[in-house]
Formats: sequence, structure tokens, C-alpha cells
Amino acid sequence: MSQNDRIAALELRHADLDKKLTALSSATNPDETDLHALKRQKLAIKDEIAALQRHAP
Repeated sequence: MSQNDRIAALELRHADLDKKLTALSSATNPDETDLHALKRQKLAIKDEIAALQRHAP
């Protein structure tokens, strides 16, 4: 898998997590533990994307 493919896959995962966060946040009584876990995952992916982009040729 090329670096560009990896970045694209991470961007898709990041967008998917964003949709899940939006849906969970709009719930009547969202589970705060789930919200925080999704936010941590989303941030980790964002950091990985940034690191890959910094090291791109």
C-alpha cells in the first residue's frame, strides 16, 4: 500500500468516525464513554495523517 493510499484510507476512516460522532452526539442521552473513545480515535487518525503528510516525498 502506497503512502497516498494509506492517507486516503485514513481520511475515509476519519470521515466515518466523524459521522458516528455526529450521530451519537445527537442522541437523546449519548454515552460519554463512547463519545470520548471515538474522539480519541479520530484524533489519533488525524495525527497519523499529519505525520504521513509531513514525511511525504
